[in-house]
Amino acid sequence: MAELLKVIFEHDGIFLHPSPDEGSLDEDLLVSGFIRILEKDSEILVEYRPLEDSVDPSNILCAGQDSSSVVEWAQCPGEKSQSRQLLETQQSYETEWDMVNAVSFRKKNYTNGEGSLNHSHERSRWAFSVNISDLRSITVKDEGWAFLILQLKDSSSSLPALHFHQGGSREFLDSLRRFALLTECPEDETCLLVSTPNKALSQSFENLLDDNSFGLVHKFKRDPYVTTLGSFSKVTNYIYDALRGTEEQQQRPPEEVADLLGEVIPGLEINQQEEPGFEVITRIDLGVRPPVRRAEPLYADEWSKLQDPEGRIEDEVTLRQRIFKGGLCHAVRKEAWKFLLGYYPWTSTLEERKSLQKAKTDEYFRMKLQWKSISEEQERRNSRLRDYRSLIEKDVNRTDRTNRFYEGLNNPGLTLLHDILMTYCMYDFDLGYVQGMSDLLSPILYVMENEVDAFWCFVSFMDQMHQNFEEQMQGMKTQLIQLSTLLRLLDLAFWNYLESQESGYLYFCFRWLLIRFKRELSFQDVLRLWEVMWTGLPCQNFHLLVCCAILDSEKQKIMEENYGFNEILKHINELSMKLDIKEILQKAEGIYLQIRSCKDLPHSISTILGFDTERRVSNQTDPGSAPRPVPQQDVCSNGHCRENRPQNSCRGVFTS
Repeated sequence: MAELLKVIFEHDGIFLHPSPDEGSLDEDLLVSGFIRILEKDSEILVEYRPLEDSVDPSNILCAGQDSSSVVEWAQCPGEKSQSRQLLETQQSYETEWDMVNAVSFRKKNYTNGEGSLNHSHERSRWAFSVNISDLRSITVKDEGWAFLILQLKDSSSSLPALHFHQGGSREFLDSLRRFALLTECPEDETCLLVSTPNKALSQSFENLLDDNSFGLVHKFKRDPYVTTLGSFSKVTNYIYDALRGTEEQQQRPPEEVADLLGEVIPGLEINQQEEPGFEVITRIDLGVRPPVRRAEPLYADEWSKLQDPEGRIEDEVTLRQRIFKGGLCHAVRKEAWKFLLGYYPWTSTLEERKSLQKAKTDEYFRMKLQWKSISEEQERRNSRLRDYRSLIEKDVNRTDRTNRFYEGLNNPGLTLLHDILMTYCMYDFDLGYVQGMSDLLSPILYVMENEVDAFWCFVSFMDQMHQNFEEQMQGMKTQLIQLSTLLRLLDLAFWNYLESQESGYLYFCFRWLLIRFKRELSFQDVLRLWEVMWTGLPCQNFHLLVCCAILDSEKQKIMEENYGFNEILKHINELSMKLDIKEILQKAEGIYLQIRSCKDLPHSISTILGFDTERRVSNQTDPGSAPRPVPQQDVCSNGHCRENRPQNSCRGVFTS
């Protein structure tokens, strides 16, 4: 009879940190793998399996711990790495600062495949599978990321510690609670005792999320801003915890959600019909949504042809249009992103950009020296700096750890992330560091591979995103209101359905807006989406149309399945890493064209998308031709402008 196997839970990015006394062949080996909870012939198993390629930190060209020099680990005799050759041939503009120019990876050379076989054996020896009835306890600890130690009943020894570098420990324990009772040990609050009933517990989704041991409501009421951003990697998971009181031992009814969300984000009022002067949006015939086709990415040869002999971009408008329609190949991103983010002026020559980099390098290291030179005594008297450093160290250790650029112990990419974020605190001490900012920096550093360039590009991005992270969260309030207004225009029936399920606040889109879909898409898809949005095309607040496109794809399932408050939240959360960026961008652009063609567009919609501030173009293109961009005055991606934005951060919109 065939075995029945059902996967209850699965999560990758789980690492083992073998030590030499555990018999590891390589003391630097870091074992990467995935964990699963399985139901096999009515038995519940916890299984860990290493991936094929484990991480060896000795194969990285990296910065020293002080981020002031480039050193290479485990250089093979007689070998000269490509990155070292590149460093020697580059005309470095940071030699006075002994700056880090590149971080790269290489594989060790093995003779006759012997090392490969040894490492394959090394990986397989760390795999294990245990029945949950054989578990005595689970110890939960934290080292910047959570790690779990599973103790068996019939052995005094433990299984290898499971390090959740990318989060997921909470979800793992929640899934385990469906089949076992986890109770806190009286002698050790970090230890959960495991007891299993005769039959697996059956719990609803509401109970699955229930865990009253965290006492979040107290922290939530004391400081909702910090708690919302910092308690969990998933904001929506936090909201569920906040909706539950430790004294009540049960979840609040859905009708109380609106009041509590008003406390989470003070001033958020989605029901704008109660506000003076509100423009009532009735059902409007938007016509048929036109089909949209994406183009191929812009490649290096095409990029070169768009510059004159002195290195100036000859046609900024055409280039923005080209990037919006197809994005960039990765080889071009390092240079093109500096223009898109406002670090380089579009009209600058190659020589002018070299001079700018030299000046920006000096400015960056002066700021970096400010925090590097603070003594321990000084830091003891500076609580804000201590808090910033603590948050940064915690977040850096769990940012994109499955990406080759950031994985492994003592990774130079993590050192650069840390240093750039600390220097940003010197640049903008009022804001400092707020959890979530490391998610915005990570892709930029990955593309730039350079500390100075990454910092100034990050500064430009934060100019757009600043109000998302301010204490009053004005950017988040505005965007949620604007998104609700757009959705009401596009699909009033769907908007009314969400309202009826106490979900009209669209709080489940909070994380999308806060860090621009960083946790919803694969890393490469995030790069594509961001560069498209940075073009400023086809309109202001295009990212809100991206939200509408995703919701448009999911509305049928939500409504046909009659999803309620809990199910909507769960469904949206589970979209993470399952979205198709090409399909989303096509639909979002189609929504834009559909709205743009509407003759009687409500004024509120025109304001959100920037139509009322466009300069009217006398010679418009034919209806069947491709839309072309036109200059427009500066606007901000979250509906609010900050002072002192880069002068070259002009935006454009389509006219059809």
